[in-house]
Amino acid sequence: MTVTIQVLFFASAREAAGDVSSTSMELAEEEATTDGLRKKLAQLYPGLASMVEDEDNLTLALNEEYVTSGEVLPLKNGDTVALIPPISGG
Repeated sequence: MTVTIQVLFFASAREAAGDVSSTSMELAEEEATTDGLRKKLAQLYPGLASMVEDEDNLTLALNEEYVTSGEVLPLKNGDTVALIPPISGG
């Protein structure tokens, strides 16, 4: 059984993934967690690997709610996960 989710790429995460702004992804049921998604993204998008594997360097938002660093949440069909790099401003 697989879980299908939508992944949104923002700012430098979009650039590192080759200017992909969004994609639909299928995850095996056993890898359908926020941690499993990070690992799968690192495999599929090598340019994004160092960013996605470092929780301090890339925040996930699951259905518009930030995922706390160190927290592993289950993913289910229809979920949307946004990849949000650090934002700096002045």
